[in-house]
Amino acid sequence: QLQVVESGGGLVQPGGSLRLSCAASGFTLDYYAIGWFRQAPGKEREGVSCISRSDGSTYYADSVKGRFTISRDNAKNTVYLQMNNLKPEDTAVYYCAARERITTVQAMCVMNIRSRLLNWGQGTQVTVSS
Repeated sequence: QLQVVESGGGLVQPGGSLRLSCAASGFTLDYYAIGWFRQAPGKEREGVSCISRSDGSTYYADSVKGRFTISRDNAKNTVYLQMNNLKPEDTAVYYCAARERITTVQAMCVMNIRSRLLNWGQGTQVTVSS
């Protein structure tokens, strides 16, 4: 059964850093595009960053450009989200999702966020607060 598991969340002060991990179980990550999404209380889920399965193309939401970096380590069957210079508005539950076929990483992260073809993890809480 295809499963992704997020880890690495926690409480951090503004300006701090966290690295989230998305580990794949039951499938080989090489063949899937992976996205990081987040949902803050009272807000809709939004795409944060997505990475393709093949050419390594990436998408970042404007709110995280220059601060977050997505990367994949296929040998470890894991995708990472390095988050630097965290702000209180980054506080949310962060989810990763896998999808075998996508058109573009932007489509995966923005237009197709409600697709039933996304395989979601359970999420990890990130809280940025002093």
